Amino acid sequence: MDIENLNGDEISDDQRQQLLFMMLVQQHQQIAMMGMGKIKNPSTDKVERDLKSAKFAIDTLLMMQEFTHGNLPDELKNYLEQTLNTLRLNYAEEQDEGEPKSNQEE
Repeated sequence: MDIENLNGDEISDDQRQQLLFMMLVQQHQQIAMMGMGKIKNPSTDKVERDLKSAKFAIDTLLMMQEFTHGNLPDELKNYLEQTLNTLRLNYAEEQDEGEPKSNQEE
């Protein structure tokens, strides 16, 4: 079963699965970046910082990496690794800056 992509071209089931995987990685990347205060939350149009949610999104991608080990094409494997490396570096920087007082109180 073929579907059409945004350009109107037909793509195979395998290409569709790879696209869906990349979209899932991107969603978690966006959640992590929002949690680190790197991008605005589209729901509130504000920059919000929640390192716990950022860590959860990164940990989810790490789990995906572990569960897909040896089963991904090189392109997807490299994409996931590169995304994780970028997120880890950003997360480490944010941890060094410390939690703002409003997020520390629980």
